[in-house]
Amino acid sequence: MPQAIDALAEIFSWIGFGVGALLAGVALIMYLFDGTWVPVRAVVEASEHGRLVRWFDEDGGVGEAHLTHEQEHHIGDADMTDIFIRRGSRNRMRLTQGSPAVRAVALLAVGMLGLGVVALVTSLVMLFARG
Repeated sequence: MPQAIDALAEIFSWIGFGVGALLAGVALIMYLFDGTWVPVRAVVEASEHGRLVRWFDEDGGVGEAHLTHEQEHHIGDADMTDIFIRRGSRNRMRLTQGSPAVRAVALLAVGMLGLGVVALVTSLVMLFARG
């Protein structure tokens, strides 16, 4: 039985560290491709296709974007709101500075690396427990 636990710990440590490192690399690439998002104050208006937000960007241009149902629910009845816009784009906005997809992949990478650490510690404890 101890050999089976050793084998499982070895497999989980390799999988945890390997997949964790791969996912961390993917999260870094996703973060770099996500671009720069800057905070702005936006005006919320009603239109014939739902609510939209308008803002002034750093260059003095006006940007606008239609709100999704989730964004409308989050903003509520406010006339103005703080949003994040992508630098260089006039129609891309979101309510959080960081990307939810990047955050999810990064958390999955941390979880897999944690699995690798736990499996490695288990393997070392089993090694020293047997003497």
